[in-house]
Amino acid sequence: MNENIEKLVEIARAEVGTREDLKNNTGARIVEYQGATWLAPGAWPWCAAFTAWIMREWLEDEKVREALGLATFSLAEKWRCRDASAFGWEKWAKQHKIALLPKTEKAKAGDFVVYDFSHIGLVAEDQSSIKSKIKTIEGNTNGKGDRDSESGDGVWAKERAPNLVKSYIRIFS
Repeated sequence: MNENIEKLVEIARAEVGTREDLKNNTGARIVEYQGATWLAPGAWPWCAAFTAWIMREWLEDEKVREALGLATFSLAEKWRCRDASAFGWEKWAKQHKIALLPKTEKAKAGDFVVYDFSHIGLVAEDQSSIKSKIKTIEGNTNGKGDRDSESGDGVWAKERAPNLVKSYIRIFS
């Protein structure tokens, strides 16, 4: 795995176990995630906020910015995705000429995976075969393996069926 991708996955992995407060979609750490988007923090689904936060944290690393051709953190802030919706990440990828791959591709560690039920996460490990489950780290989900994030309560490591995937966003192709 590329050193820069390893850093991205490690940032996400360090958040596994973060939980919402007693009220749905709230909590101090959740507000931090939401602050990485253009939408004001509040009691709204935050899966895309989690991925935006991961990206922001990742771009603080000078080596990562250098690999992406972003000379300063200020340029990185302008470049990165701030969208609070899962499907908005696909639009961002297209606008920035970043690889937007169909679900027929094998997932690679560091890909952002967009699901057909308006949810997003980060692929944590390379998918062994096109039919094998995808190992991810996701925000606003639960540890039960449920399909959607309506009952989300935190950041969890997940394994999901590939038929749920809409697309993959691959920063380094």
